[in-house]
Amino acid sequence: MAERLKVGERLRQSADYLRCYRKGRRKAGRLALLYFLPNEAGHPRLGITASRKVGIAVRRQLVKRRVREIYRRSMVRATLPALDLVVHLQPGAGSASFDELSSELL
Repeated sequence: MAERLKVGERLRQSADYLRCYRKGRRKAGRLALLYFLPNEAGHPRLGITASRKVGIAVRRQLVKRRVREIYRRSMVRATLPALDLVVHLQPGAGSASFDELSSELL
């Protein structure tokens, strides 16, 4: 499996995010909300959002990098069906450690 996420493996357009929010199913956790919706791309795609409640810009970017790394390292990634996944970070995610975030997302 490739080490990096290719452009096609990430959600890039706001219409894709909105479609997940409006039509997708939702799974809530303490640190993140996971929205998922089947797609026609043939492989899973990941999108990450974080509001200002998570923290300042540096903190939000750090947490988003951690989520990308958790997804990238996950062995489950190869077995996922064709889904659009949007991880919406909750305010508590800004102060969570890598291990706490990893255990919740996996």
